[in-house]
Amino acid sequence: MERPFMTPEYFSLRPEVENAYGYTHAVKLGHDIKISGAVSMDENGNPTAVGDFEQQMKNCYADLDTILKHYGCTFDDVVVENIFTTNMALFLEHAAYRNTIYTTHFPTGSWLGVTELAVPEFMIEIELEVYKPEYSSNDAP
Repeated sequence: MERPFMTPEYFSLRPEVENAYGYTHAVKLGHDIKISGAVSMDENGNPTAVGDFEQQMKNCYADLDTILKHYGCTFDDVVVENIFTTNMALFLEHAAYRNTIYTTHFPTGSWLGVTELAVPEFMIEIELEVYKPEYSSNDAP
């Protein structure tokens, strides 16, 4: 069975930062959306909430929420969530915050302890995969 051609729809949350580092924050292809790892940064790419794990986590989810809304999605549409952290003990201490994000069901995914992220002050990075079976006619591939 031949798959229909679909044009990727790219979305940059912070275009200047993404261009400087060479990535795009999200891309939608058909009903699938891949979202690059969100970290706690300001509009210029500088780390925020340095040393405050819980606030960094909240900042990541706020950015992810902005991206999901761009595509007409919510956290209910997330099917994979991968979390990378430089401090697994702190993540586990604050993991219950995810109950305020995922109120219907939890996605699949992995929690990975890493020695470092892109910038030393980043303590957590969260990437998502989304599946949205129905889009408005303006969003259809």
